[in-house]
Amino acid sequence: MSLLNKKTVKDIYVNGKKVLVRCDFNVPMDAEGNITDDIRIRSVLPTLEYLLDNGAAIILMSHLGRPKGEPKPEFTLAPVAKRLGELLNKDIIFADDDNVVSEKTKNLAKDLNPGEILLLQNVRYRKEEEKNESGFSKELASLADIYVNDAFGTSHRAHSSTTGVAEFLPSAMGFLIEKEVNFIGGALENPARPLVAILGGAKVSDKIGVIENLIDKVDTLLIGGGMAYTFLKAQGYEIGNSLLEEDKIQLALDLLEKAKEKNVELLLPVDVVAAKEFKEDAEHTTVDIDNIPSDTMGLDIGPKTIELFASKIESAETVIWNGPMGVFEMPAFAVGTKEVARALSQNEGTTIIGGGDSAAAVEQLGFADKMSHISTGGGASLEFLEGKVLPGIDALENK
Repeated sequence: MSLLNKKTVKDIYVNGKKVLVRCDFNVPMDAEGNITDDIRIRSVLPTLEYLLDNGAAIILMSHLGRPKGEPKPEFTLAPVAKRLGELLNKDIIFADDDNVVSEKTKNLAKDLNPGEILLLQNVRYRKEEEKNESGFSKELASLADIYVNDAFGTSHRAHSSTTGVAEFLPSAMGFLIEKEVNFIGGALENPARPLVAILGGAKVSDKIGVIENLIDKVDTLLIGGGMAYTFLKAQGYEIGNSLLEEDKIQLALDLLEKAKEKNVELLLPVDVVAAKEFKEDAEHTTVDIDNIPSDTMGLDIGPKTIELFASKIESAETVIWNGPMGVFEMPAFAVGTKEVARALSQNEGTTIIGGGDSAAAVEQLGFADKMSHISTGGGASLEFLEGKVLPGIDALENK
């Protein structure tokens, strides 16, 4: 399935029209309700600015948190309206409506003029949203003439506000989704080679689909993080108390075999940083993988592995990275993740960070502006890398 042939916002006539835009404003907030990271709001600005410049009236919708189908004040989108107004330097009309689409909101939408922006209340205040009930989709669609999806982070969910509304309105994707699709889709369908993928994180089970899909596409696959130990165990190494998914050992062997058949270079750590306890100030030591003491656990990749992985990243034309190389939350075991991020920041080719912890690592380390693309959706980018259909994009009209 190619998502590369979907209509974009530039393929539709928006002048004088009311455009309903699904955004991902699921932003982190502190106890006082202040937004602590507004990257998701900033990511949708190019689409909004284009619509404003082209004479559209804009109606925005999003979810926030998990209110579980009922109005809960702590999940109101009011702080988002305020922040968005600051970023666009204009007043945002906020429909503070527990029903999301009551008469009050319908009237606000009806009276909306070109150049104005209305933000609806949290769509998850309605239990129909996550069930993708067409009645709610129809209510949302009734507010506008055109539907634009620019919420990549929720495009792997078939909900009323992501896929349902597309049944009732002409539809297209916004610039954020277009960028995600072009970068990740392009890297999977027609990459500049060598294509190197780096996978980390705790569990093999979380990434089985991704590994299986990537083995068919990449030239080199680098595996670090907790998931590497199941592969090392499968190869007969003593891994001490390192994270192990016993029931995935056979699968790891099968994947190693498949990589060999496909002539894909699959590289595992050659040394690790091991400690007796899983805690920040635990005494730790660097050991080769054939020398892990039985009473320790591996918590990061070691310097030889960093060098090996960095050399593969350096010679790549396209790199995809998803998942940290060690226990990134603890500074002592964050070195591998940092150095992989650094190697990516120095790569001259296309570098794609697949959301989640890897995106957080790159942001924290100040390498974000050196990457070609940082995905805004952890779960969605994983499913995209697995080759799965993303219903929120699949539902949009083809060119």
